[in-house]
Formats: sequence, structure tokens, C-alpha cells
Amino acid sequence: MFEFAGAWETPVNIVFLAVTAFIAWHGISYRDSDGKTDFVRLLFGCIAALFFFKVLFQDMLGVVNFG
Repeated sequence: MFEFAGAWETPVNIVFLAVTAFIAWHGISYRDSDGKTDFVRLLFGCIAALFFFKVLFQDMLGVVNFG
């Protein structure tokens, strides 16, 4: 995904994975004081999770190829 980084592609992927993992975890597990979820946080958490798994499985592990 970050081919422009050249030799720094792996460290950039690792930072990207860490940030998107945190965003996905926070967005999916967030509850307000009443115990209700927020639709927008769930939406962006799921989007972050999709990008996390795409970079993990395609760029880092090389298991799948999405085109």
C-alpha cells in the first residue's frame, strides 16, 4: 500500500497497522455513560478494521491479493 516509501515501507506499514488497530478497537468498543454505542464511531471503527486487515493480509503477510 505504501510503495512510495521505498525501503521504509515495512516501518510505515507497522505504524499504519498500530494506528488503525487503535482506531478500530476504540470505535468498535466505545460505549457512552448509558452503555449505548455511537453509530458514527462504529462506522469509522469498522472502516479502520477493514483497512487494518487489508494491509495486514496483503502487504505484510502476502496471504491474499485484492487486485
